Amino acid sequence: MNRNQMLTWVLIVGLLITLLVFIGGCVPPEGTEGGLGNWTMIIFLVLIFGVFYFLMIRPQRKRQKEHQQLVEELKRGDKVITAGGIFGVIESVAEDSILIKVESGATMRVAKGSVALKREK
Repeated sequence: MNRNQMLTWVLIVGLLITLLVFIGGCVPPEGTEGGLGNWTMIIFLVLIFGVFYFLMIRPQRKRQKEHQQLVEELKRGDKVITAGGIFGVIESVAEDSILIKVESGATMRVAKGSVALKREK
C-alpha cells in the first residue's frame, strides 16, 4: 500500500469515527441523563488514537528503524544514493559522515543520515 492510499484510508476512517463521536455525543440514550454519552466519547477517542497509531505512527517508526539499520551497516565500497539524488560509492566512513566518490571522480563528504538507500552491486 503506497503512502497516498494509506493517507486516504486514514482520512476516511478518521472522518467516520469523528462522525460517530458527534452522533454519540449529541444524542444521549433514552432513560439516562447523558452519563453514557461521556463513555462513548472516550471510547471513540481511544479508537481514533488506535487508528492513527496503527496507520501512521507504527509504520513511521518501522521506516525509521530500517533507515537507522541501513546507516549503521554502511561500509567502504557500498554503492549508495543520497537523499539529494547523488549516486556514489563510499570511500570512507566516519562517525557522523561518509566520503563518497561520484562518477566524475570527485569526492564529497555527506552526513550519514542523508543516505537514502543502498544500490545493488
